[in-house]
Amino acid sequence: MHLIKLGGFLILLFTLTSCVVAIGNDGFDDGEEGWKNRQDKNLRYINRLDLGTAMNVVEAELGAADFSDSFQRNGEVFHVIYYRTQHMDSDGKTSKDETTPLVFIEKSLVGWGELAIDKATN
Repeated sequence: MHLIKLGGFLILLFTLTSCVVAIGNDGFDDGEEGWKNRQDKNLRYINRLDLGTAMNVVEAELGAADFSDSFQRNGEVFHVIYYRTQHMDSDGKTSKDETTPLVFIEKSLVGWGELAIDKATN
């Protein structure tokens, strides 16, 4: 009887040690196809955005931003979050020139792209 329980335990242990669980990769891998898929998804989503979209809605869809900046001016809080949308250099890193900035005032989208940055900071 003990031998049967031991055999069952060993089979269960072997089965469990053969499992691999992937968590948090958003369906993208770290290889070339992964970043291409991610930046294409980001660009498609950003191109369909409406002014006034809440920052948390964007973050829920696109995940954590590649870069972010925040500042306060005249009592208003500005957030700028950047998502990768274009490939520039094959250096294995995302740089700001490979991203599109999204500008939020009080966490409500007021614009995106370089023009939105210029208007927010001037």
